[in-house]
Amino acid sequence: MRIQRRLVRMADGRDIDVLTAGPDDGLPLVVHEGTPVGLVLNAKLGNAAIDRGLRPVLTARPGYERSTPRPGRKVADVAADVAAVLDELGAGEFVSIGFSGGGPHTLACAALLPGRCLATASVAGVAPSDAAGLDFLAGMGPENVEEFGLALQGAAALTPFLDKEAAALREVTGEQIAAALGGLISGADAAALTGQFADELAAALRAAVRGGTEGWLEDDLAFTADWGFSLDALAGRAAIWQGDQDNMVPFAHGQWLAAHAPGARAHLEPGAGHLTMTVTAIDRILDDLLDLAGRRP
Repeated sequence: MRIQRRLVRMADGRDIDVLTAGPDDGLPLVVHEGTPVGLVLNAKLGNAAIDRGLRPVLTARPGYERSTPRPGRKVADVAADVAAVLDELGAGEFVSIGFSGGGPHTLACAALLPGRCLATASVAGVAPSDAAGLDFLAGMGPENVEEFGLALQGAAALTPFLDKEAAALREVTGEQIAAALGGLISGADAAALTGQFADELAAALRAAVRGGTEGWLEDDLAFTADWGFSLDALAGRAAIWQGDQDNMVPFAHGQWLAAHAPGARAHLEPGAGHLTMTVTAIDRILDDLLDLAGRRP
């Protein structure tokens, strides 16, 4: 597929690093990647999107790749950045998808750009840290328990942990990725982490941390603070996809989001892990997203 990269200047002088693929006149599919993930388009997602006439648009959140850091950013801040990127691309309406740490950001786009974001899909996306009735850390692998526990303490506590983790990821290969992720990987995910998919994920992790950990730090602090928007604003334009074999974002997070996002389509998948749906369910996810947007595939 034809991949293009560009920097888009924001009104406040910051830059956002952008990757696009597919037809220039296709309906944009804004892709919010996980934490930490750089601008590497997964081939299964890219090909499935292009087959449906969609134009994948990946924006590196502040602090990742060549995007200018933005200390103190909220999850909600992504909406204005996405709108500015799409303006630069000459695009109007769009659909949005977010994986893992991209989940809150894709929901923000639907909530805050209601006349423009037709529909959104959160895939294994994290719930708010202060969600009523949800034990945020319960069921997470030990690495995430430590990471988010430090995030709740603030940047000074979290930064040394992220720097250590980033050092281990800067040279990681596809063959090493499952072992590198340790207790965050369920059996279902380990089975999916092979071949091209494993190589692409390793490349995305390397890209995310090659310039440092600022983007990762900003993400974690944003997740554990007020997101800056209400799920009520989603108004039936969101789909929640979550597997019950997920050690990174536990099943309870997807259940909570499905119950608290008004009118959400809930896809709570038995046997699915944190990563597996990118491999096994991306066609269903995109078809459902287009149906939700009123753009039947």
